[in-house]
Amino acid sequence: MNKIEDLIKKLCPNGVEYKTLVELGDFYGGLTGKSKDDFKGGNAKFISYMNVFKNPALDLSSKETVKIAPDEKQRKLEFGDVIFTGSSETPDECAISSVVTKQPAEDYYLNSFCFIWRIKDKTLFDFDFLKHLFRSDALRQQLIKTASGVTRFNVSKKLMEKIEIPKPPMEIQREIVQILDNFAELSAELSAELSAELQLRRKQYEFYRDKLLKFDDTIQNIELGEIAKFTYGYTDKATDTGDIRYIRITDITDDGTLNPNDTKYVKITEVSKKYLLKKGDLLVARTGATYGKTLYFDSNEPSIYASFLIKIELDNTKVRNKYYWHFSKSSLYWNQAEKYVSKAGQQQFNSNAICKIVVPIPSLEIQDKIIYVLDNFDKICSDLGIGLPAEIEARQKQYEYYREKLLSFDKQVGGGIT
Repeated sequence: MNKIEDLIKKLCPNGVEYKTLVELGDFYGGLTGKSKDDFKGGNAKFISYMNVFKNPALDLSSKETVKIAPDEKQRKLEFGDVIFTGSSETPDECAISSVVTKQPAEDYYLNSFCFIWRIKDKTLFDFDFLKHLFRSDALRQQLIKTASGVTRFNVSKKLMEKIEIPKPPMEIQREIVQILDNFAELSAELSAELSAELQLRRKQYEFYRDKLLKFDDTIQNIELGEIAKFTYGYTDKATDTGDIRYIRITDITDDGTLNPNDTKYVKITEVSKKYLLKKGDLLVARTGATYGKTLYFDSNEPSIYASFLIKIELDNTKVRNKYYWHFSKSSLYWNQAEKYVSKAGQQQFNSNAICKIVVPIPSLEIQDKIIYVLDNFDKICSDLGIGLPAEIEARQKQYEYYREKLLSFDKQVGGGIT
């Protein structure tokens, strides 16, 4: 850290210059004029929404394809492009960045739900620096504010143009990249050892879960649509304060539990009351990066669920909600979900798809036994307050701490600092 401070004193004693994105580059859209069929058996590489969403540095090993005619004019990705997600069901998933940090070996095209910011002068930035910068808290707070909407949020290019980013000297950028990349690599190595052991636990859990959920021909398999009804959620704008908690797609963790962070609220009205949840209710994400994830609402906090979630009301004389929740995390469920989801652009997993999911239905007594066993396994593997998951979480928090510290610069204004 001392070396960075010394470099800043030497190279930019009056602060670091900030520039708006429109001053530094131009914005371009992704693919246009494509149908669902164009994404089947294509002849060109295609960068999906999920690739951008998951990877700070774009994954160029993607095998997804799209049909591109020889004379078709579509924009190709270039080295140094910064890609942003442009549309989502929540502002938190809008303007998520991914940087083309390696020279593409072949042509790549971008999905229509994302867009490109292309730097005019590629000598100004180390693109690995941008990889860290655009995912930092300070930039994310700016980027989230460019999205607006009610049922769906879209990024405003005009607002994106006004985003300001620091432009420290290249020597400082490269030193920061070296520190953060090394720290991330060390954290990854340390976490890998912990993750390997945790993965063994999860594999064991998944093995027993799938084994417990696999029955012989004496057990009836029923389509979900025959034993459940589906209700789409309430449409409103989430706010930091309000009468009642508003459960959104981003509130569902990878393990199908309720995220305690970034709580949002809405006003309680006669209409919104119809979407009140009770403890034990099931919600499934129907679109976007988290499609198919199912939440078991294990809370007594008064809450309303948002429109990109679907409430599943099961016939509890045949199936327990908790049993279905465990089933929804199994390979038996996900093999079907991946089959029925619409993957063109953003994934869509609406009630027409969900109702086709086939569920094995043993007796309620057997369901209760399965719930007991899997609840205990799940706690060992998923509870961030217990053992290995807590240690892995701590490694990520350490990286984020140093990222924010290294990417915070005093702003140059004329000859002084603000």
